[in-house]
Amino acid sequence: MPRQTDIRLVFQRRLKQARRDCQLSQRDLGVEAGLDPFVAATRINRYEKGVHEPDMATVARLAEALEVPTAYLFAEDERLARMILAFERLSATEKDQLLKTVEKS
Repeated sequence: MPRQTDIRLVFQRRLKQARRDCQLSQRDLGVEAGLDPFVAATRINRYEKGVHEPDMATVARLAEALEVPTAYLFAEDERLARMILAFERLSATEKDQLLKTVEKS
């Protein structure tokens, strides 16, 4: 039986990595996601450390600010996370072609 991964830990790690990849401070990410500027840095820090968990609307705003699909923030497997990011960059036609190829397998 495969080992269960704590999705909260996955979210924390991916949030922090995506923020760093975008070269955003915790405060800047929070502000871009619509958080109050006075608490933005603290809230993002607490999300990244797992002290608090954002609601799904906040997760969606964080993903939008980071320019990543929401699914990326919860992808347990590193290869899947990379695929999600790569898939998002494709045109609609390329996405359809890739899906046809993969679904044939």
